[in-house]
Amino acid sequence: MKPIFGRGPSLPIRLALAVVASVLLIIADGRFHSFNGAKLYLNTLVSPLQYLANSPRLLLDSASSQLMSNQTLLAQSQRLENELFLLRDDLLRLRHLEQENIRLRDLLGSPLRHDARRMVAEIMAVDTDPFSHQVVIDKGSLIGVFEGQPVLNEQGVVGQVISVGKNTSRVLLITDTSHGIPVRVARNDIRAIASGSGQLDRLLLHNITRNTDIKEGDVLLSSGLAGRFPEGYPVGKVSRVGYEEGQPFADIRVQPFAALDRLRYLLLLWPEPKLSDIEALTLKTDSAVEETATP
Repeated sequence: MKPIFGRGPSLPIRLALAVVASVLLIIADGRFHSFNGAKLYLNTLVSPLQYLANSPRLLLDSASSQLMSNQTLLAQSQRLENELFLLRDDLLRLRHLEQENIRLRDLLGSPLRHDARRMVAEIMAVDTDPFSHQVVIDKGSLIGVFEGQPVLNEQGVVGQVISVGKNTSRVLLITDTSHGIPVRVARNDIRAIASGSGQLDRLLLHNITRNTDIKEGDVLLSSGLAGRFPEGYPVGKVSRVGYEEGQPFADIRVQPFAALDRLRYLLLLWPEPKLSDIEALTLKTDSAVEETATP
């Protein structure tokens, strides 16, 4: 029985025909551009499939870009925060230096006698004993500090040196209970002794009778008596004048001008040279000049 469909060409023949047809189509398309319209039509049909096949890659690229952008933003934010922190630290140091510069300028520009020797000292330690108001400064006998030397700051009188070492000294504050300083009222020159009360914001005027002309707000200056503190330096301002029934003396409290709880820089004063000392120094200099000039 014969098959309904006859057998076709063999496989080698079909392969050869396919190769020949492919070569002819390639030549026709490459040389004569015969299939441009057909290719355009086919590309239009295939383009949705191409977009669909390419969408996973686009999604991955977008996700990667977003991730890189977030990481970049986080890194940039961290860098800016670090720079801001450093700038804030610099700003704090600049403010501290500015305040320190202002204090030093006020200290050196305070109304002191400019012909007197003076030197800035810095506080190294504060006495922790609540019943003793003393501080330690970084100047000693090597630069001429002596016991009893007056100590001030840009606001007023602070105290006096009570002990001296080679490189450090101890200063007794005016509010210590063992300290007293002769003062006078700037308004009427009434003289008194301002004693320490044991509190950093208070001095006391003892033995002032009830009829003494001292009022709240009066400014007290150093009187220069006893030769320890120079005359005319601000000490404090009268903050309270009270009278108790049956008491012969008034209760007078004084607030120091110097903020003794916030001290850092102090000013050491040396006494002004006496006329006899100047004359002796002049004679000594003249004698030295004459000896040098003599052949």
